Amino acid sequence: MNTYIILLRGVNVGGKNLVPMKQLKKDLNENGFSNVKTYIQSGNILVSSVNNPESEIGDLIESNFGFKPEVLALSNNEFDLAVSRNPFKGLEGKFVHFYFCKQPPKLNLTKIQSLSSATENHKLINSVFYLHAPDGIGRSKLVSNIEACLGASATGRNLNTVNKIKEMAKNL
Repeated sequence: MNTYIILLRGVNVGGKNLVPMKQLKKDLNENGFSNVKTYIQSGNILVSSVNNPESEIGDLIESNFGFKPEVLALSNNEFDLAVSRNPFKGLEGKFVHFYFCKQPPKLNLTKIQSLSSATENHKLINSVFYLHAPDGIGRSKLVSNIEACLGASATGRNLNTVNKIKEMAKNL
């Protein structure tokens, strides 16, 4: 059995694409997954599975909740590697963001430079776009256009969430 970190994109945001994590956890357990854990309502799930569960979880959510979110499944090793490569170590977790991409990004550097604030710093390492936004992301023009800048669909998590998921994965 392998541990997988499942990141759902765009669930439980603004009252749309509702997936109650308690119910999803029950559904996953009933469908053969073990060691199922969830963290907050934004679609962070840990499971043990023999095979990568990405498509199976997407199908399960579609069957039980009526829509199919984008699902990104990372092995525990892939997730740990993304965490270890964080170029903004030591900075406050709520200001450091990881944007996990399913496909390799094709950065539009001109667009990124035109939308980045003077305080924002970023780095792409493989399929993770790391962003330090010390003024927050609420009004960030870069964040509101992140997928256009990356040329790929992405799901973001701040460093606090990433660290919590990493800690939970240790205990599976």
